[in-house]
Amino acid sequence: MADKTLEIFDTTLRDGGQSEAVSFSVEDKLNLTEALDHLGVDFIEGGWPGANPRDDAYFEALGGLSLGGARVLAFGSTMRAGNRPEQDPVLQGLVGARPDGAVVFGKTWDLHVETALGLDLEANLPLVRDSVAYLKEQLGLVLFDAEHFFDGFASHPDYALRVLEAAAEGGADRLVLCDTNGGSLPEGVGAAMDAVRDRLPQAVLGIHCHNDGGLATANTLAAVAYGARHVQGTLNGLGERCGNADLTAALPNLILKLGYRGVRLGTEELERLTATSRLVDELANRSPRNNQPFVGTSAFAHKGGVHVSAVRKDARTYEHVSPEAVGNVRRVLVSDQSGKSNIVHKLQELSLLDAIGRDDKAVGQVVERVKDLEHQGFQFEGADASFELVVRRVLGELPEYFKLVGFRVLDSKRQAGEASESEATVMVEVGGARAHTAGTGNGPVNALDNALRKALVGFYPELEEMDLLDFKVRVVSTGGGTDASVRVLIESGDGHAHWGTVGVSYNVIEAAYQALVDAVVYKLARDGRAGHLFGVEGTQPATAMGPSR
Repeated sequence: MADKTLEIFDTTLRDGGQSEAVSFSVEDKLNLTEALDHLGVDFIEGGWPGANPRDDAYFEALGGLSLGGARVLAFGSTMRAGNRPEQDPVLQGLVGARPDGAVVFGKTWDLHVETALGLDLEANLPLVRDSVAYLKEQLGLVLFDAEHFFDGFASHPDYALRVLEAAAEGGADRLVLCDTNGGSLPEGVGAAMDAVRDRLPQAVLGIHCHNDGGLATANTLAAVAYGARHVQGTLNGLGERCGNADLTAALPNLILKLGYRGVRLGTEELERLTATSRLVDELANRSPRNNQPFVGTSAFAHKGGVHVSAVRKDARTYEHVSPEAVGNVRRVLVSDQSGKSNIVHKLQELSLLDAIGRDDKAVGQVVERVKDLEHQGFQFEGADASFELVVRRVLGELPEYFKLVGFRVLDSKRQAGEASESEATVMVEVGGARAHTAGTGNGPVNALDNALRKALVGFYPELEEMDLLDFKVRVVSTGGGTDASVRVLIESGDGHAHWGTVGVSYNVIEAAYQALVDAVVYKLARDGRAGHLFGVEGTQPATAMGPSR
C-alpha cells in the first residue's frame, strides 16, 4: 500500500452490535453490509459464527448479496489449550461460515494469559501461532487482533511483542494492536507503535481503539501517524461500554485534514458518510446525536447572530470543513439570540426573501417578533413551518382560514389492561358556516388532532391526507410546579412533505392546539388555499384561527 493509503475496517455489525440496547436483526446486518460496501470500506466484520444463531444466519445469507469490493470477515478467538486446530469448535465455526477471511484475537497481556486463561505465558504462544496458521491455510486471509496490546505492552513489553511475533510466524496478514480497555493515551500509543515497527519492520500494522477514556479517535490518528495503515472502528462509535473509535470522526480527519485516503474510500465516497451514519442509527433504533462531529444535525448549525453574519460572508470563519464534504448541510437557527443575518439567511433558505424583500424595517419586525416569542418559550429550531407563518403574520399576508369557537378534551381512564381513550370536541367557523365535531384518539393530542381536521375537512378536503407524525412536550419554565409553561413540538406530513410546528402555554392541551393549528394552516397555505398565500396581495391577517403569533 502507498504511504498515504489506508485500509478501512468496519466492525459496526460485530463490535457495534455489542452496544447496550442495540440488537441488529439478520436483515439489518445485511442492509448495513450493503451500505458499508457502498460507502467504500475494505473489510466488514460480520460477526462471530457459532456464537449465536443470528450470526450463523447472517453468514448463510451473505451469498445473496452482490458487493462491490468489500470483504466480509468472520471473528473468533484462538483455539483453546489442549485442542488441535481441526478439532477446535471456534476455528471450525470460522472456517464453516465460508467468509472472505478471518479475524482471530489472542491474548497479549500477561495478566489475561495467567489470570483469565490460567495458562503459562509460554503456552499461549503456540495457541496464537497455530490458530493463525490453520486459518491462513483454510481461508487465505487472516487478521490477528492483539487483544489488550497496549496494556500488555505497558506491563510486559517483551511478552506482548513475542505474541505478535507468534502471529506473524503463523502467517497473519495484519497485526492489529487493540486498546481493548480504552484507557490508553496518544503518547503511549505512539511509543508502542515505534517498538512494534522496530521489532517487526515488515508487518502491516492496524489499530483498534475503544473509547473508555474519550480518546479512541485521537489514539487512532496517533497510531496512523506512527505507521498504522489499517484502521478499525464503528460508525457512530457504537461498541461495548463507551464504544469504539468513531469512523464518522476518524475518516474525515484522516482524509480531509491529513491527506490520507482509503483503498476504496476517498473524498467522493466521504460525501455518503452522513447518510450512512443515519442509517446505522435508524437500524439500531437510536436517536441520532445532534452534536455528533461532522454528521450530526448540529455539526454545521449556527445560532449566534455574529456567527451567522460571518458565515454568510465566508463559511470558513466558523466551519472547519465544508458540510457537503461529509454529506451534511449547513443550518441557520432562529432564536432570541438571532440577529438580522440569521433571519435573512433563514428567509433565503425557506425561499421567503423575495416575499419580504430586503426591507430593513420588515426584517427588523420579524427579528423583534421572533425574540419576543422565544422569550415566551417558543423555539423555532425544528419548527420551520411555524417560523414561516410568523413571517407571514408580521407581513399581514396570512388569510383567515377559520375561526375557533371553542374546543374541549376529555381523557378517560379504564380498567387495568384496557387501552385508555381520549375524546375531543371542536367547533370552528369557516366563512360564516359552523362545524361542530368530535374525535377520539389514544391520547388527548391525537384526539384533538383528529377532531380539528374532521371539523375542517368538509371545507378543505386536502386535510384528509394529512397525518400527525410525532409530538414532543417539554417544560419551559421550571419554577412553578404544575403551573410551569410547556412547549409542544409537532411533526406533520401529507405523503409529499413533512413540517414542524410549535405551541407554548401553561396548558399542555392549549400548546398542542396552537401547534396543530399551525400545522393545518401551513398545509393549506402551502397548497395555495384561500387567497393563494404565497406572493398574492390583498389577503388579511388571521384573527381567530389560533394563537396570534
